[in-house]
Amino acid sequence: MVESQVYAVFLYPAALEALGDAVKPYLVEGPSGPHLLCIGVDTGGAFCEMALQGRDNAGKLVELELMIPTGMIRLIASVHGRDVGFGFA
Repeated sequence: MVESQVYAVFLYPAALEALGDAVKPYLVEGPSGPHLLCIGVDTGGAFCEMALQGRDNAGKLVELELMIPTGMIRLIASVHGRDVGFGFA
């Protein structure tokens, strides 16, 4: 069985403030702070491309892509499996 790869992307506090309401719908709050849960991350340029999965207003599963400057990223952590809680104790 293939386990899906998930990444927790943490942004600097100044980046969260600068992005403001544009990024808030995609943030997940956890014990280690707000982060983006991504199903794909490409850091190979001036912008980090992140693929996220969510649901639209009708409840249909959708995939979207966010691109933010790589300098806004504080940490990217690989999370194995979606059902595993993520955070630091």
